[in-house]
Amino acid sequence: MRSYQQLFRTPEFTPLFLASCAQTVAQTASGLALGTLVYRATDSPLLAAVSMFGPALAQVLGATLFLSGADRLPPRRALVGVCLSFAAGTALLALPGLALWALFAVVLAQGLVASLGGGVRWGLLNEILSKDGYLLGRSVFNMMSGVMQIAGYATGGMLVAALSPRISLLLSAALYAVAAAVLRLGLTHRRPRAGGRPSVSATWRTNTLLWSSRPRRLTYLGLWIPNGLVVGCESLYVSYAPAAAGTLFACAAFGMLVGDVTVGRLLPPAVRRRAATPLLLLLATPYLLFALHPPVPVAACLVALASVGFGASLVQQERLMDATPDELAGHALGLHSAGMLTLQGIGATLAGTLAQLTSPAMAMTATAAASAAVTLSLATASRRPAPEKRTPSSPTPAHPTAPAAPSPEPQEEHPSR
Repeated sequence: MRSYQQLFRTPEFTPLFLASCAQTVAQTASGLALGTLVYRATDSPLLAAVSMFGPALAQVLGATLFLSGADRLPPRRALVGVCLSFAAGTALLALPGLALWALFAVVLAQGLVASLGGGVRWGLLNEILSKDGYLLGRSVFNMMSGVMQIAGYATGGMLVAALSPRISLLLSAALYAVAAAVLRLGLTHRRPRAGGRPSVSATWRTNTLLWSSRPRRLTYLGLWIPNGLVVGCESLYVSYAPAAAGTLFACAAFGMLVGDVTVGRLLPPAVRRRAATPLLLLLATPYLLFALHPPVPVAACLVALASVGFGASLVQQERLMDATPDELAGHALGLHSAGMLTLQGIGATLAGTLAQLTSPAMAMTATAAASAAVTLSLATASRRPAPEKRTPSSPTPAHPTAPAAPSPEPQEEHPSR
């Protein structure tokens, strides 16, 4: 599959795409509204950062308990349920007088639900398009995410300024409900990709199997840590420039859009395979200049430039899919999504703590330096030869609660980071 036209002619791609558009706008607008609401109430950069990215902290718990459902639940039913859960939770966050502890309890509950939703969505995308079309399809979703984040942050910023954060939260809840309706009407019923009931034991067995491969392990670490630390920088936009946070978020989304277009459509395969490390370094390096406390126009340019580096995730996901059998695709992508969002939550918490002790600008600089250091360390580790050992096999799909055996690992010079 080589063209966008082919993608949108593929049955079920368009409704999944449109529902994801609505979800992304709802997520960005509600996140900005919630962060603003908490910052106004507490004057704390840490609490504002955690309120925006706190759901990611629950992803690790969801990944260890519920992720086997990504391949063992009917995709349409699961995705509709996730959207309706977010609609209800976001509406609850808009209630006046909601205690801070209750607000964070709702935020963490949303994170648990999201840990399953990512695996179901990307596993279904891989099923709709097959592996030869996954990279192009995911690049379109990433580009959509950039555009919808620009729209979401711009709209959310205007709603917060003109009306109130609570009105923005209610409108976001309505968008989640619209996404649920699109999924229910636009997707067909599909059987689960794997047999058996979701269980904690099945989740642990498949996680262990996926983690046992060194190329996959390095790919997961590269997808999670550098990205998560840079998102920690993003979590401080509200405290760095309270009146222009929406502008900074929109510029970050624009840079991500440019990166996804470049990697998904413009780079030839031979160049793309070697682009992960340079892109990850680009992701972190511009934030080092925040030590100089740049004014908002300069900061916006630095943010847009840095976010081009998010295109590295497309290279890494392509390698992850090449190393993973189809029947484990949803679980593997769910583990990627859950781990990435967990590290984003940790990065936001770390950056918020540093900002509390120093300043938002210095915390962004330190977090970006850590991201660059991790990228270089993983690049070095990927060049060391792996010890020879057989990949553990697993029972065949005839055993309903066990994951299927992986296909042979491709031999690659530089596992993705």
